Amino acid sequence: MDTPNLPVHFELPGWELYWVRLEVAPEPEAPLAALREAVVERARSTWTLETLPERPAIAAMRRLFRAAGCDPTRYRPSSEALLRRVLKGEALPAIHPLVDLNNCLSVALALPCCIVAEGSFTPPVTLRAGTAGESYESLRGPFNLEGKPLLADSEGPFGTPITDSQRVKVTDGTRRAWLVAYLPTGVVTLEAARHELEALLAEAPIAKIETVEVETA
Repeated sequence: MDTPNLPVHFELPGWELYWVRLEVAPEPEAPLAALREAVVERARSTWTLETLPERPAIAAMRRLFRAAGCDPTRYRPSSEALLRRVLKGEALPAIHPLVDLNNCLSVALALPCCIVAEGSFTPPVTLRAGTAGESYESLRGPFNLEGKPLLADSEGPFGTPITDSQRVKVTDGTRRAWLVAYLPTGVVTLEAARHELEALLAEAPIAKIETVEVETA
């Protein structure tokens, strides 16, 4: 595969985006189950529902949500919502190899991560706040985007660190997709996110990872 180039424009300060392109490896199911269990056990051995808000990544993401105009206690970052379910005793579900890997990374970083199907959006991409009247059909149903941090291309918004749009979702047949992790600047670095993803793939080589050249503006 050619090294992809991704132009990204930031209208919201304090954010970084870690992008990689992934391809599902053959027969990933068995190591995935073990990886999901290992990630859950590490989270439960480190954090509780009471101490979770003290985690720097959680606190920083809440601040970024408020700065964009979104109440993080009403619309929780996807990572915090996922971690809360895990700490309440729920398992990470088996959905799709790339979605499962994405969820494992989100739990490990305590930061929102999403999987976007290959070819479902067109660069350049803008990270901005949603405006009045903006909405899309999300993975949860109709979703009001006003004040939410979001990613948009020339067709409009396609993802948020809360829930993504139906436009970019993966299906059973999806073999290649983009992963994007939303990072608070100065709290979790791009290098730390890359290291964590590579560590997960060392435990369970379920996907091939491709470095992305990101042009920021």
